[in-house]
Amino acid sequence: MIKIAMIEDDTELANVLIQYLARYNIEVKNFEDPFLALSDISLHPYDLIILDLTLPGMDGLEVCKKLLAKHDIPIIISSARSDITDKVIALELGADDYLPKPYDPRELEVRIKTILRRCSKELELLKPEAKQEIFLLSEEKQEITQNGHYLKLTAAEYEIMSLMCKRKGFVVSRYDILQNCSFLNTDEESGSLAVIINRIRAKIENEPKNPNYLLTIRGSGYKLVE
Repeated sequence: MIKIAMIEDDTELANVLIQYLARYNIEVKNFEDPFLALSDISLHPYDLIILDLTLPGMDGLEVCKKLLAKHDIPIIISSARSDITDKVIALELGADDYLPKPYDPRELEVRIKTILRRCSKELELLKPEAKQEIFLLSEEKQEITQNGHYLKLTAAEYEIMSLMCKRKGFVVSRYDILQNCSFLNTDEESGSLAVIINRIRAKIENEPKNPNYLLTIRGSGYKLVE
């Protein structure tokens, strides 16, 4: 897992980058406050830093200078400043790259890989970790397996688990389940969505009352995790 510290006060952009880079096994922790960032980077190891130049309380070039004075960490400057002087100063200070905003997140991902490769990081670390999936959905066979074992599910249970498998790791609202599961309201034994969820847990959980896989997210819905 590659760990990156990002110092960016544009929270919308930061969230987009965090979600995008997570697909490539890159974990990003963002700091809106440069002082908090400097403190955290002194305490925790990071493989690379993404640094904005326009920050509250301290100019990004000054942050860059402080980071390079204490740490041997690659830095990518991510800035909307168009002044070529800023770019020159940042690179002269020792920043590894300068990426003018706006840019495609794919370009940032490529530059991260390039810099870490150049810094002799093992490229294998950039690849998603091989992980055996616990729940596998076969829409063609209309079946779901857990650790390779076929799950015997009713039509309503299969529909719900199928939807949860497709959105594994994400919260699925009760409304989405009701809208996407046609058998739900025709299941004679169901009574309610909660009843069917409990029936599914009885089949997939070691302790149905303390689930590890099919979680209730209070006020939001359900999430299937591995």
